Amino acid sequence: MNLELSEEQSAVRRLAREFTEREVIPYAAAWDRAESVDRSIVKKLGDLGFLGLTVPEEYGGSGGDHLAYVLVTEELGRGDSAVRGIVSVSLGLVAKTLAAWGTEEQKHAWLPRLCSGEALGCFGLTEPGTGSDAGALTTRAVREGDAYVISGSKMFITNGTWADVVLLFARTGDEPGHRGISAFLVPTDTPGLTRREIHGKLGLRGQATAELALDGVRVPASAMLGPEGKGFSVAMSALAKGRMSVAAGCVGIAQAALDAAVSYAAQREQFGKPIAHHQLVQELIADISVDVDAARLLTWRVADLIDRGQPFATESSTAKLFASEAAVRAASNALQVHGGYGYIDEYPAGKLLRDARVMTLYEGTSQIQKLLIGRARTGVSAF
Repeated sequence: MNLELSEEQSAVRRLAREFTEREVIPYAAAWDRAESVDRSIVKKLGDLGFLGLTVPEEYGGSGGDHLAYVLVTEELGRGDSAVRGIVSVSLGLVAKTLAAWGTEEQKHAWLPRLCSGEALGCFGLTEPGTGSDAGALTTRAVREGDAYVISGSKMFITNGTWADVVLLFARTGDEPGHRGISAFLVPTDTPGLTRREIHGKLGLRGQATAELALDGVRVPASAMLGPEGKGFSVAMSALAKGRMSVAAGCVGIAQAALDAAVSYAAQREQFGKPIAHHQLVQELIADISVDVDAARLLTWRVADLIDRGQPFATESSTAKLFASEAAVRAASNALQVHGGYGYIDEYPAGKLLRDARVMTLYEGTSQIQKLLIGRARTGVSAF
């Protein structure tokens, strides 16, 4: 793997960095307090092509490779992971999956709008009673002539109240477990679909996280994404790449923690000199720095494997596991460097820690990643 960025990748990184410095970082604390990101950010993300990365230009995408996508999500994560989540879900989980599994009609109907920011997508897999055990979902789609009628509920859905389309997973057969699950593209204005935003979250407070309720939602049979009964494969293929995006966002959080810790340590004086001179403070900063570099390289490896057409699922789980845990450590160490000031939202350390904590939970908990990695290395299923 060549670790030197191409001119195009470097340009995308600069663009994302400048955008984050100008449009995200100055407002992140206010969005966190208000529990709402300014929705105008979506059009700005679309105008720069960030919502269409890796999607072919014939469908309205901006092209580019997966490393460029990682660079953008890292920078957005450095600014505010609530903004990063908009891109990771609408593009990473929905648009990319649609590009891989959709019919030509589905692609032309949705991808140009998703890539421009005219529309947003959300990923409807998690349910109130099924998180890690996604194969046990109970939302059901019943065939009635040339349509399906869907009833059930979804929980913790990022972009849920903003989205124009849900990539929804429902049971279409009576087979147990993951067999018999199918995927559907469900417009959110379909009668019978209601949404409730979830407030009071520990972190990612600016992100539109929602509960979805489906009561007799009727969609045409043409709304099915991929073959009937293959929805679980659709979901897992989306999450394998999605974990790379989460890992990249975690690298951004850890980088922000490093930047904040170094800046504060250079300014804050104790015992007659800046605390950066104290060896135990340097130890905290060194630990953050190592975590940033290791998480970044693991994440870049996943992007490189995808771009070369190589298997990447285990490496994606590895990157997601390490980067999410590293982000928590990095933010905690940054807070420690700040001392009591790290505990108030005038400084970024507290928000970074709150935002980092959920990264070990969604798109597969740390424990699920360990099971996936262990199964890959031993060939023995832990489920």
